[in-house]
Amino acid sequence: MLNPVVEQVTHALEQRSAPRRAAYLARLDEATRRPPRQALSCSNLAHALAAQDADARLIIRQGGAAHIAIVSSYNDLLSAHAPLRDYPERLKQALARHGATAQFAAGVPAMCDGITQGEAGMQLSLFSRDLIAQATAIGLTHAIFDGALYLGVCDKIVPGLLIGALQFGHLPAVFVPAGPMHSGLANKDKAAVRQRYVRGEVSREELLAAELAAYHEAGTCTFYGTANTNQLLMEAMGLHVPGSAFVHPYTPLRDALTDEAARLVARNSPRGERYLPVGRQIDARALVNAVVALLASGGSTNHGLHLPAIARAAGYTLTWEDFAALSRVVPLLARVYPNGAADVNQFQAAGGPAWLIRELLGGGLLHGDVPTAAGETLADYAREPWLDGERLAWRELPAQSPAPDIVRPLASPFLTEGGLCLLQGNLGRAMLKTSAVDPAHWRVRAPARVFASEAAVQAAYQAGELQGDLVLVVRFQGPRANGMPELHKLMPLLANLQAAGQRVALVTDGRLSGASGQVPAALHVTPEAAAGGALARLRDGDLIEVDAEAGVLRVELEPSQLALREVAAAPVGLAAGYGLELFAGQRRLVGPADRGASIFDEGD
Repeated sequence: MLNPVVEQVTHALEQRSAPRRAAYLARLDEATRRPPRQALSCSNLAHALAAQDADARLIIRQGGAAHIAIVSSYNDLLSAHAPLRDYPERLKQALARHGATAQFAAGVPAMCDGITQGEAGMQLSLFSRDLIAQATAIGLTHAIFDGALYLGVCDKIVPGLLIGALQFGHLPAVFVPAGPMHSGLANKDKAAVRQRYVRGEVSREELLAAELAAYHEAGTCTFYGTANTNQLLMEAMGLHVPGSAFVHPYTPLRDALTDEAARLVARNSPRGERYLPVGRQIDARALVNAVVALLASGGSTNHGLHLPAIARAAGYTLTWEDFAALSRVVPLLARVYPNGAADVNQFQAAGGPAWLIRELLGGGLLHGDVPTAAGETLADYAREPWLDGERLAWRELPAQSPAPDIVRPLASPFLTEGGLCLLQGNLGRAMLKTSAVDPAHWRVRAPARVFASEAAVQAAYQAGELQGDLVLVVRFQGPRANGMPELHKLMPLLANLQAAGQRVALVTDGRLSGASGQVPAALHVTPEAAAGGALARLRDGDLIEVDAEAGVLRVELEPSQLALREVAAAPVGLAAGYGLELFAGQRRLVGPADRGASIFDEGD
């Protein structure tokens, strides 16, 4: 039976979204009724067929077989996306074996937060999600396709692809990942070297050697950040070939899973055996399943932004209150770095996404009766793929956890509540990732130290100015101010302060993502400082309370005192150089964090 809170949240989501969802489905139905590509003018169709060989031209002109778009984020700058280079040709060949054709419809931009962290380019990271959605739409707007395969892995790329796909909700969709790199230097050991470097105990050469030992080949990074959370959520939403999230690149099993993606999208097309438009597949149940999987795995805080934005693209209004309600009944079932010592390869060996989905389904915490790319139930995603000779097959997982320090059954979770919590108070609303934080640090009440940039915090740390218990406030980091960068470089120094016995917390209108670790961090504070939020009125020494257990974020000031405070001005030159000027329009248009921090935000 479905958990009553899961049922209630789903019902509330459906009810509050009914007018928006109805309008979305009306647009989907209108698109379904559009004339087929054969009705295009001869000139239009000729342009589409000009580069195709004779056989493909004939098949596409006849219109009896599925014609599939391939949208890819391939580049060889990102290790996670480098394996995608050869996917389009492989997918075309696999589709041909099922009588279908394909064209590479669009390449979308893909940037790496790991490369840009702490640099000006990070200010473009979140905005790249909506740009990817627009680039996806440009590829699909040629109106000659019966379905699409979406190739992507990392932080903003998969959410951007899905937002774009949902604008063409009448087309079926299958998402095709590349898989993680093999394990290198353990993530915990890498983090320790970073902390020692911040303390001045190791050289830059030693730090670089450690980083290169951790990030050492093609494939996704092995910690459980946004990229790998994306992959788990694609499983929970039924958008992958089952079990394909964490299979290594360049392996026979990965090749077989990629080929299966081609078969499924052709089968699910209007010209296949089972028409499944992605706009109907991603409904309230699928969205709730994604939130539940996020909470049970202790996934990235970035999805507090991405899932509401994805939901809006499908006609739903998913709120942070929905996350909070589900968090109270969804237990933490996985410990994957930074929530534990294991990396994603060890998580996969212990059962991976299939383990979580099986346990959550068994406890009534997921909607099982949902259409997926693979079938009519989410149970298909509770088994692991393997090669039976040369044949792709799926098998049941062991009944008992093979690694209880990595995955646990529902009956004995790591924590009884999920890995994210909602904070509220006179400073606004924020999300805090609890799964990696010792409960002893869930409540911090201390004087504020207020900064307007990550660099200013680093300078104060190096000067020995961050003494005693403190709440580090880093403001003017929201989407309207500077694009909402991730503040990765604060984690090593905050961890050092905490290890030295200081009680510390971070409060910011910026992001932290999968880097959220052992220090409590109230993220995505909204309203942001640049929009007149209370953060802009704070001063050094103000007493701030961050309480994850009670869900509180507040400054100990009377409302009248806070209201009389002068609003601090944003620093000059926040968005200069590195192409940032080109995104001034996005900064003006972007909506608040709790609605997805999207330029497509239409309000409610």
